[in-house]
Amino acid sequence: MLLIMGVTLYTSRIVLNALGVEDFGIYNIVGGVVILFSFINNALSSATQRFLNFEIGRGDVLGTKRVFSMSLTIHLFVALFVVLLAETVGLWFLNTQMNIPTERMAAANLVYQFSILTVCISFVQIPYYASVVAYEKMSFFAYIAIIEVILKLLIVVLLIYVGFDKLRLYSILTFLVAVLVFACYKYYCNTRLDISRYKYFWDKILFSKLLNFSGWMLFGAAAGVSATQGVNILLNIFYGVTVNAAMGISTQVNSAVNKFVSNFQTAFMPQITKLYAIGDFEHLRKLIGQSSRFSFLLLFALACPLMLNIDFVLKLWLKTVPEYSSVFCILILIYSLVEAASKPVGLAIHATGKVKFYNIVMSIALLMNIIFSFIFLRLGFSPNVVLVINVCVGILCFAIRLLFAGYYKVLKIAEFIRSVIFRIVCISVFVVPVPLYISRYYNQWIGFFVTSSIFLCLFTVVVYFIGLTRSEKEGVLKAIKAKIFILKG
Repeated sequence: MLLIMGVTLYTSRIVLNALGVEDFGIYNIVGGVVILFSFINNALSSATQRFLNFEIGRGDVLGTKRVFSMSLTIHLFVALFVVLLAETVGLWFLNTQMNIPTERMAAANLVYQFSILTVCISFVQIPYYASVVAYEKMSFFAYIAIIEVILKLLIVVLLIYVGFDKLRLYSILTFLVAVLVFACYKYYCNTRLDISRYKYFWDKILFSKLLNFSGWMLFGAAAGVSATQGVNILLNIFYGVTVNAAMGISTQVNSAVNKFVSNFQTAFMPQITKLYAIGDFEHLRKLIGQSSRFSFLLLFALACPLMLNIDFVLKLWLKTVPEYSSVFCILILIYSLVEAASKPVGLAIHATGKVKFYNIVMSIALLMNIIFSFIFLRLGFSPNVVLVINVCVGILCFAIRLLFAGYYKVLKIAEFIRSVIFRIVCISVFVVPVPLYISRYYNQWIGFFVTSSIFLCLFTVVVYFIGLTRSEKEGVLKAIKAKIFILKG
C-alpha cells in the first residue's frame, strides 16, 4: 500500500500536467456523470458480498455457489440497463447541461463512452471480486492492486511522449487496464475457487432476497452518489471546470491516503458478516470497535502530517496547483477520518440484512449535502462551503449508524462511545496542537520533517497510553519482545 500510495500521487501529478487544468477538470466531471450510474454497482456489490459472506459463515457450499451464479446473472442484466440509461438520459445531460468548452465537447463524449464501458466491466467483475474477499485471498488482492497501479503509471508516462489527444488516449488506456484487471480476477476465481464457476439457474426466493437487499442499498447508494458527484456538478455549474480540477486533486489525494484504510477494512469485512451469521455477538462487538478505532488511527497517522503541510506538499507534487486545492484537501481528509471510524458500524448493520429503514434515514441525511450546497452556492458563498457541509453531514451519518446498530443489538452505544469515540477524540486533542503551532514557524522541507517527526512521536506515545486497551498493550509488548529475541538470536 505504501508503493500504491506513492505511485498514485505521482501519477496524479503527471496526469494534471499532461492534460492541463481544463482537460483534467473535464475528465473529472465527465467521469462524475458516469459515476451517477455506478451507484447501482455499489448496491449490488454490497448485496453480493453480504450474501456470500453469510453463506460461507454458515458453511453452506451449495448456497454460496447459488449466490454467486444468481448475482452474476443479475449483474449482466443491470449492465445492459445502465448502458441504455447512459446512452439516453446521460448523453443528453452531458451535451446540453454540462459547462464544457465547445472545442472539447467531442473529446468529452469519447471519454464518456469509454467510462460507460469501464462501468459495465466493473459490474461483471463484482461477483469475482466479492468471492476473493469472502475467502480472504488477500495476497492475490494485493498483487492485482500493485499490477493495476503500475499499469496506470505506465499510461501517464506514455502521455508525456505522445502527440495524440491526451485526454482521449488516457480514457482509452484506462478502460483497457480495467479489462485486464477483470480478466485476472475471472481467471483466478475460475481456477482457484470452485464456487465462482458460473452456471445459469433461476431461484425466485434467492432472487427476491438479493433484489430486496440490493434495492434498499441502491436507494442509499443513490443518495451517497448525489452527495458527492452531485456536488461536483454544482461546482461545475457555478464555478466551471477549474474548480472541478481542484476537487479532482483533493479526491486523488484522499483516494491515495484512503487506500490504506479501505484495504484494511476489506480484510475484516467478511469476518463481521460471518460472526453475525453464527450469532457470536461478543466477538462481533469487539471486532467492530477495534475496526473503527484502528481505521481512524491508521488514516490519522497518514492524513495529519499531510494536512499540516498541505501547501508545501501540493507545490512539491504539482507544477500547477489549482485554486482551492489546499482547503479542499484538508476538508475532504477530515470527512474521511469521520467515515473511517463510522464505516465498520455501517458494515455491521448490512450484516443483519435489515437495511430498509436504515437506508431511508441515511438517504435523507446524505441528500441534505446537495440541498444545502445548492442553497449556499446560490447565495454566493465560496466553493469551500460544500465540503464544510460534507463534514457536518458525515458526523450526522455516524450518529445515525450508531443509533441503528444499537437498535439491532450489534453493538452497545455507550460502550462504543467510551472505547472508540472518546479515545480518538482524546488522541486528536493531545497530538495535533503542538505540531500545528510549530508549522506556523517553519516551511518547506524543514517544516515538513519537523512537524511530521513531532507528530509521529506524540502519536506513538499517546496511542499506546490512550488508544490501546490493556490486552492490546500486552500484545504489542509481546510482539516487540519477540522481535528483540529474534534479533539477539
